[in-house]
Amino acid sequence: MLRSLPAPPKKREILLFTVAFVFLVVLFGVFNLRESLSSNLSAAFFKQAVDLAGDRETWRIHTSWPTDQDVIPHTNIVLHAPGWTIFDNLYVMNGTVFVVTDKPETIPPRKLLTSTGIEIKNGPVMEAARVPTDREMRIISVAEARELFGSGASLVDGVTWIVDDPPQFIPHYYHWTAELFLGFWRTYSSLDPSISESGDTVLPAPRRMWFVHLDADRWRDPARLNQWMLRSTFPSVTMEFSNDWDDRAQLGRVFLLDRAFLSDRAAAREGPHSKKVGRPLAEACSLPGTPYWWSPIARNIMKFSGLSELPDTGPPVITYISRQTSGRRLIDEDHELLVEALYALEDEYGYEVNVVSMEKLSREEQIQLAVRTTIMLGVHGNGLTSLVWMHPSKHRTLMEFYYPGGFTPDYQYTAYTVGVNYYGWWDNVSFTHENLPRKAYPKGFHGSQIPIDGVAVAKTCLEILQS
Repeated sequence: MLRSLPAPPKKREILLFTVAFVFLVVLFGVFNLRESLSSNLSAAFFKQAVDLAGDRETWRIHTSWPTDQDVIPHTNIVLHAPGWTIFDNLYVMNGTVFVVTDKPETIPPRKLLTSTGIEIKNGPVMEAARVPTDREMRIISVAEARELFGSGASLVDGVTWIVDDPPQFIPHYYHWTAELFLGFWRTYSSLDPSISESGDTVLPAPRRMWFVHLDADRWRDPARLNQWMLRSTFPSVTMEFSNDWDDRAQLGRVFLLDRAFLSDRAAAREGPHSKKVGRPLAEACSLPGTPYWWSPIARNIMKFSGLSELPDTGPPVITYISRQTSGRRLIDEDHELLVEALYALEDEYGYEVNVVSMEKLSREEQIQLAVRTTIMLGVHGNGLTSLVWMHPSKHRTLMEFYYPGGFTPDYQYTAYTVGVNYYGWWDNVSFTHENLPRKAYPKGFHGSQIPIDGVAVAKTCLEILQS
């Protein structure tokens, strides 16, 4: 019996088969291409992420030690002046600072390190109330630390600046910049003897600030210069406040700070230098320093304010900061005569003279003008804080006007600290760093009838600039 053979494929069937085969080949190729591209892109993305990360660092969030050995990290005081102290391995738990050492005799008296943080007022009762207790700081042995802390601690890496001051002074441009920041950096900069005139330093910036007694709404000043100062100098710094301090305390866990800078205004007041000159900053200034210690901060401020380079050589700049719209001010007629005498210097000698009210200038304009200024003058007041930004030169000078018989060393000591010459004025009588009067607040100190001999002031400006 003959078997029937299948009919040969028709042209249409051959065409359909060919199209289907080609489609499958193309589809398979596309799939492989997508897979290859995906793999290559993933590899490229991962490589880019690694490149961006740089040297990969293991997270340092906890440290532990055997409970049966004395290997707990000991606290070390790296640098100390009353009220200004740098620690390595400082512990914080339940809102209390712990110094761990088996050599307590090497630790300064507690009242020179910290305080209760209450408002600073004069008198024996208030002074006694500021003396720290075990609630604020404990100095304990390694054995005590092992019993209290157990087998480990949460690690807070980098530099932590703990500010133990009350809110009393912080929301004020002068106290924030010319006391708190100046004291911090004067102390911290002592660790780097190689700071250059251009502001180069090997010191790492603080990673965080902890305010023990200050809430988040009370650190800014009305002129918004406190935040300008902070964000321009340490743009990466984070801030924690009293509620954050309480949060950490309520966790009931111990935190180990790699390096901690503890500043305390009340503790600084207990130091001999502060008692002598009446400025807490004086304790920080007793530490070793370099000629250019302030340059890293001043340069950061300058650049943030839009000045990429120091001013070119030009005519000296005299800046009179007027307070004629404020309560403490010159007699109106004396103000006018002073302005006239200063502009006469501009006309005759080509000096640049500026008569300004700081509150009418932007923050950038205030800083830029201060950097360019050779002689700054004005009635005692907050506007003179900008003297800290004056470009270093042998002629840079602050002239401060007082009601006769009055004096307070606020701006004088700030000028002394950053290397600015100083003249205080009682009408036509002047005094300098070398012959300062006693601190005094006579009736009229804060008034609107402060006299000044404008001709005498202008004459002294000319003598300084021609010397």
